[in-house]
Amino acid sequence: MAQTIAVIDYGMGNLRSVAKAVEHVAAAGDRVLVTDDPGQILSADRVVFPGQGAARDCMTAISEHHLNQAILDAAASKPFLGICMGLQVLMASSEENSGTGLLKLLPGQVRHFERNMEDNGPRLQIPHMGWNKVHHIGDHPLWRDIQQDSRFYFVHSYFVVPQDQNIIAATTDYGVDFTSAVAKDNLFAVQFHPEKSARDGLTLLRNFVQWKV
Repeated sequence: MAQTIAVIDYGMGNLRSVAKAVEHVAAAGDRVLVTDDPGQILSADRVVFPGQGAARDCMTAISEHHLNQAILDAAASKPFLGICMGLQVLMASSEENSGTGLLKLLPGQVRHFERNMEDNGPRLQIPHMGWNKVHHIGDHPLWRDIQQDSRFYFVHSYFVVPQDQNIIAATTDYGVDFTSAVAKDNLFAVQFHPEKSARDGLTLLRNFVQWKV
C-alpha cells in the first residue's frame, strides 16, 4: 500500500540528499514530501527529521516555522527518524551556545567533545568528521541486514547523553564511547548521516520505510 513520507523542512539540513535517498529506497507509489506544513507532517504515514547547524539556530528555525508541536506529535504517533541535529534537538538541553533549551522529548543533554582528546595516538580532531564504526546495542528492525560495527558517515562536534540508558541503540568510539543512535517505541534517531553512508545507510533508510511499528 502506497504511503506518504514527510521530510521536515525548517530551513536547515541537506534536505535534497535526504529526500533523494528516501525516494531511492521507497516502494513504487510511495510519495516523499519535503514540507514545513504541520498539517502535512501530521497526516504523513512516516516522518524523517534531518538537520544540521548550531542548536540555537535550529531551535529558532523550528519555532519560526511553527513546527515545535508538530514534531513532538509526529514523534509520539508514527514511525519517526531523526538524523544528526534531528537527534540532538529531541533532548532537553545542549551545552552549545552557552546552554540552549531543546524540544525536551527525551530527557538528557547534548555535550561537546572534550578538547585535545586522544585515541591512543594523535589528538582527535573536532568536529568528528568522516567514517566510523557503529556498534549496535540490542536488536532493532532498523539494524536488519546491517552488520555489527559497520561504518557510517559523521559530521558533528556534539553528542547526546540520554538520561535513560535503555533507549541507547548504538554507540561509537571517538576518544569516548558516545551514543550514536537511540530508539524508543516508534522513534529512531541517529547521529550519523545515513544518506551519506553508502549501502548501509540506504539499508537503514529502507528498513525505516518498511518498519512496522
